[in-house]
Amino acid sequence: QVQLVESGGGLVQAGGSLRLSCGVSGRLASADYMAWFRQAPGKGREFVARIAWTVGNTVYPDSVKGRFTISRDSAKNTVYLQMNNLKPEDTAVYYCAARGLSRLDYNYWGQGTQVTVSS
Repeated sequence: QVQLVESGGGLVQAGGSLRLSCGVSGRLASADYMAWFRQAPGKGREFVARIAWTVGNTVYPDSVKGRFTISRDSAKNTVYLQMNNLKPEDTAVYYCAARGLSRLDYNYWGQGTQVTVSS
């Protein structure tokens, strides 16, 4: 089992920045890939960023590329999502997720943290 705990959400004005954190504990060998997803009210879950825990390579969708940065601190077992130049459409609950190398789906999820961007 892997336990994920997000923090760092809040209310920010458009153009501002926030950094989300995801603390990872438990069976870390099952967390080869770490990702952030988000879900806005009335919408489906959207992929935001992914990082490979060991080598550190990252993937982003066009909607956040150049504004969001995912990173990890192996010593602290923590994954971060730095969000800059936030827009009202970034408002959502943000979830941290993990999966093993052999899986295609993310099978470990955090409880989510609310990010609200005011215009």
